[in-house]
Amino acid sequence: MTKRNLYLKNTPVDDALEQFMEAVRKTVAVRYETISVLDALDRITSHAVYARCCSPLFNSAAMDGIAVVAETTAGASEASPKVLAPEDYLVINTGNPIREPYNAVIMAEDAMELGEGRLQITAAAAPWQHIRPIGEDIVTGEMILPGRHKIRPIDIGVLTSAGIREIEVVKKPEVAIYPTGSEIVELTDDNVKEGNIIESNSRMFENMVKVEGGNPHRFSILADDPDVIREAMKEACGKYDMVLINAGTSAGTKDYTVHVLRELGEVLIHGVAVKPGKPVILAIVNGKPVIGLPGYPVSAYIGFVNFVTPVLQYMSNETAQPEEFIRARISRRLVSSLKYREYVRVKVGRVGDKIIAAPLSRGAGAAMSLVRADGLCVIPQNSEGVEAGDEVGVALYRPLKEVENTAVLIGSHDLILDIIGDMMPNHYPGKFVSSTHVGSMAGLMSLKRGECHMAPTHLLNEEDGVYNISYLQSMFREPMALIKGVERIQGLMVKKGNPCGITGVESLPGKRYVNRQRGAGTRVLLDYRLKKLGISPEEINGYEREASTHMAVAAAVESDSADVGMGILSAARAMNLDFIEVGPEEYDFAVPVKFLELPVVQAFIEILKSEEFHEKLEELGGYGYKRCGEVIII
Repeated sequence: MTKRNLYLKNTPVDDALEQFMEAVRKTVAVRYETISVLDALDRITSHAVYARCCSPLFNSAAMDGIAVVAETTAGASEASPKVLAPEDYLVINTGNPIREPYNAVIMAEDAMELGEGRLQITAAAAPWQHIRPIGEDIVTGEMILPGRHKIRPIDIGVLTSAGIREIEVVKKPEVAIYPTGSEIVELTDDNVKEGNIIESNSRMFENMVKVEGGNPHRFSILADDPDVIREAMKEACGKYDMVLINAGTSAGTKDYTVHVLRELGEVLIHGVAVKPGKPVILAIVNGKPVIGLPGYPVSAYIGFVNFVTPVLQYMSNETAQPEEFIRARISRRLVSSLKYREYVRVKVGRVGDKIIAAPLSRGAGAAMSLVRADGLCVIPQNSEGVEAGDEVGVALYRPLKEVENTAVLIGSHDLILDIIGDMMPNHYPGKFVSSTHVGSMAGLMSLKRGECHMAPTHLLNEEDGVYNISYLQSMFREPMALIKGVERIQGLMVKKGNPCGITGVESLPGKRYVNRQRGAGTRVLLDYRLKKLGISPEEINGYEREASTHMAVAAAVESDSADVGMGILSAARAMNLDFIEVGPEEYDFAVPVKFLELPVVQAFIEILKSEEFHEKLEELGGYGYKRCGEVIII
């Protein structure tokens, strides 16, 4: 008598996946490879990537025109034009280097030719106008991409600008795909006829594997012969990272797959409580995950989504994208078995003020129902179904809007934002940090306008010496909170050996200075110190020259386009500069109370509190973290 299969269990979907993934994690490791940046589109970074060089590499013209010494143009106006002789300027094009003694560019259209090389200008040039300073876009040592990041076209451009030719990425899993069944045939012109069943599931699997970041290897149809299937599985489990075998997984007398896999390895699951798609096999053979999927197209698809996709995401280090899940009113009654979780394909539309879900064909072989569907309505196990008009959950294929799961920060810059941005997707997959550096005051204004979740800030109240709190009290009417960040050391960054002999803020007059933008906490601190010393900003050469980050200030000093700039100790160390301490300050995060319970904000707070984050601060140097992650309600 031919042996018939029996299911070991009618295992709930979530339990089956948990058991299988536990086995996969014990036997399968994520692998990495180094490839050319030019071939890195859509690949996943293995770790954070840092710039090898600045962009631009040198001070360069931002406009076509003439390079001048700004001081020689003083006094020029419409009423009193100034004439420049040929020796007073240098014709220059966008992107050309700007070298001493020139320190400004006048646009070509703002200079009138008078003949014999003479030019007339009607406005004085400000130092550093129309000049892109070294490191304006990218600074050596700056984090370009975090780990576990899918590389986009713009990322490749930036990586190239940053001098990076090769990059380590997650190796794509190699997936073997075997269709089985003596009753099916390959697609050829001769085979499209009555009586033939065209094999198509494996073609769907090939592309689903690609979408999930794997390399598919599809093989010819295997006959319903245990010896043939056994040899194919033995070879595949020695050569490939993962094996999919389609059909032959049910309880028929010619369904040999489960017997072969038991001989070769361990079958963890045979049969799951899902409709359609019960006959799924989950096995480990030679340390490789092997998944047997049912032959009916819809069953095969649901089995792939439930079990193959999570394994591929683990092996390729892909972040699982959360489904867009909505509540809708079902248009007709659906009866379901208590034994299964059932997936019903639905069309979705808005009718008046309601979202309506209309069921499509429920047959396991109705592949076109997947093509037509807008989503899947999930009827839980142990439910007898739903009545017409009941509210149901629908997992959408076509999202009504994009799911946003990013903590958006606008405000002051610090290197710790890069660290948090790198840690977030690794510790909290699917959550990300976006930070824009505009200075503390501009960040608070953005927060007030509802443009971000949090504003990094380090604004000193000169009257009481307390950071940040008074600004939130005066600027916001809604309930606010302050997430305590780090204590950090501000100081003056100078070239190694301090060739200008700078001792403190009192030494700045007469030196070439590079400043932070208006409203930046660092600039507020400088102004406070200058005021205490009785030094006017007009005495500082370069006071109006602005950089948007601490690293950009450090790059200007390191490249000798400035003698000194104020910033944090970690930026000085990153650019191998000497550092003259000015004083400690508090770098915190302003946040409306209503955002505190957002999962991504909670994850942000947990990272601030974590030992790993504190260890990274120790490596950078110049930070204290006694109150890191503490929340103060204002």
